[in-house]
Amino acid sequence: MVVERVRQMSVADFLDFAESSEDRYEYIDGEPYKMTGGTLNHFEIISNIVFELRLLLADTDCRTLPNGMLIRSGDTSLLSPDVIVVCGEPETESETRILLNPILVAEVTSPSSIDYDRGSKRRFYSDLPSIAAYLVIDQHRPLVELYTRAETGWHIQCFDDLEEAVPLEALDCRLPLSEIYASIDFDAETSASANEAE
Repeated sequence: MVVERVRQMSVADFLDFAESSEDRYEYIDGEPYKMTGGTLNHFEIISNIVFELRLLLADTDCRTLPNGMLIRSGDTSLLSPDVIVVCGEPETESETRILLNPILVAEVTSPSSIDYDRGSKRRFYSDLPSIAAYLVIDQHRPLVELYTRAETGWHIQCFDDLEEAVPLEALDCRLPLSEIYASIDFDAETSASANEAE
């Protein structure tokens, strides 16, 4: 999620800058933007997704990566998804951490990032034709939005029942919500928010 503008710079300068920074940045239209830190739920959900997809894809040529890799969108933007799946031989740009052929990307949202994840970020991802599916995962309640690429644009499906599983046709598997949200206690989070409001 975009929270802090730094300065205009080239891709090469951005990669050097990002490598030397302790913070996580994305590069949007030629400018680096600092990403917000995540909550415990945010990181647990990412870990759950990575773990479950690695199990589901264990006998395939696909691999699942947590955040850290960058994905190119056009000439002047580099995005850093929370989860990436790449199948076949990973293609990177000039021995950098820029991945060119992801098949699936996923973002775990926060209240301040959800509009960006559903809007601008989805449009950025649409510029990379290898991406067949995009997941937007809510960390505060069971809700997963699946955007699937179609000839007419993106087709969206929503899943909000922990008994459901997200059909990932591009990966020939189904990702259960119960595994995405394993160990997440929504009741405790609701109670904590209510106590803070008092």
